[in-house]
Amino acid sequence: MAINYSFGLPLKHSYVDYIHYRGLFLPHEIYKILTFSEEDKIIKATLSGKDDYNDELRKSSVMFIDNVPENNWIYNKLANLAINCNNERYWFDLLGFHQELQLTRYSEGDFFDWHLDFGAGEISARKLSMTIQLSDSDAYEGGDLQFMINNKIVNAPREKGTIIIFPSFVMYRVTPITKGTRQSIVGWVSGPPYR
Repeated sequence: MAINYSFGLPLKHSYVDYIHYRGLFLPHEIYKILTFSEEDKIIKATLSGKDDYNDELRKSSVMFIDNVPENNWIYNKLANLAINCNNERYWFDLLGFHQELQLTRYSEGDFFDWHLDFGAGEISARKLSMTIQLSDSDAYEGGDLQFMINNKIVNAPREKGTIIIFPSFVMYRVTPITKGTRQSIVGWVSGPPYR
């Protein structure tokens, strides 16, 4: 027996699997972010915030961008964009960044295979994922940010300064770098459990 009874909840006609923005960070701001990189703070990337390494799934390096007053301008810009994007597209309950932003580096041979940013434990509060492209698109080969949408692989824009926002339950990957280096900021906006 079929049940067809509306609860009267509003429908999300503006939902998208991912959306991109340009122009939030100016060239001199991107340059400043790239100067944050300190070799002694760069670590091998782990999975799901644990001390687990799996070179068959992920190979890259990261450095955390401390949430300190001199970095507030980055957090503020991304927080405001996330709030506006969420209000227009997703309507998730959001609380803020529960993990520090990551400065991520993919060098030749690095990649991140198909995965979700959402899952059990520490990452169960993630609602929105953000990737900010810091490298020129011609500074590397490979390294495409790709989404799996309805069994089709879709490439995200890769122009320098582009910000991609997507729900953390969307499947995506970064293809292997075959030449050069790709750098980006990665962040997750968290909120109460889905219910």
